[in-house]
Amino acid sequence: MKPVILGIAGPVLTADERSLLRDHAPRGVILFSRNIESVAQLSDLNDELKSILPPDAVLMVDQEGGRVARLRPPHWPALPPAGTLRTREQAYAHGGALGAMVREVGFTMTAAPVLDLHIEGANSIIGDRAIAGTGWVEDVETGMAGSAAAWAGALGGCVARGIMEAGVTPVMKHIPGHGRALLDSHLALPRVAVNDIHDHLPFMMNRDLPWAMTAHIVYEQWDVERPATISPVVIEKIIRGVIGFTGQLMSDDLAMHALSGTPRARALAALAAGCDVALYCPGDFPGNRQILEAL
Repeated sequence: MKPVILGIAGPVLTADERSLLRDHAPRGVILFSRNIESVAQLSDLNDELKSILPPDAVLMVDQEGGRVARLRPPHWPALPPAGTLRTREQAYAHGGALGAMVREVGFTMTAAPVLDLHIEGANSIIGDRAIAGTGWVEDVETGMAGSAAAWAGALGGCVARGIMEAGVTPVMKHIPGHGRALLDSHLALPRVAVNDIHDHLPFMMNRDLPWAMTAHIVYEQWDVERPATISPVVIEKIIRGVIGFTGQLMSDDLAMHALSGTPRARALAALAAGCDVALYCPGDFPGNRQILEAL
């Protein structure tokens, strides 16, 4: 399989997409709202993708709950944002419900949990997608005060465990931490002067999870030029070294405006830097073909 997960254009595969996926065997496919119309249609689409892709390819959806939900009412229940979770039981139940929801329509992977911290004054792109922020919080289960970052790691781990026990693979994001960004990396390239050890802690606590997604952020203390996704320094020294993550590392969507260059150049740069899988989400056929033919 080629080390890329790709989006497709619409709710049914085109003949060109079908041939491209069959001929080049990507690591998987990710679906978004543009690909989803109903339970039956989505199940049929995932069944067709499964018949075309290699047996161990992934069928992925970006489903967290709250604002980031591709499966929505009236066909699927609305799950709350992670920022509303207060106990381990709630977090585990959230992960279980999320995993069951996506598994029932054929997905094998979901892009959750978010382990970034909610930082006051930062861009709102993370916001209530984060379980907790910085400082100290009271553990409502024990009455003990503790680090909010540690609490985010603990509850995030419970979300991931619920997802896995539902038979779905979680992808923690956005390693090594998106919370301090003042810009939305969908629209521009954020630069962070200093990433605090608390930003790493939720990821360190969950370093044994099978997959993680990078952040398109320049962390100036480590690499003043390249965002983490295409920085061998950040990937080797921080993600693999300090944090200790040993699983499969996926780029965030390479079509985001934080990055520049052609789809081919972005994918090759991410893989050369140390990402195991490049993620390209928009579903444009020329971009998909350009990447697959380069790998």
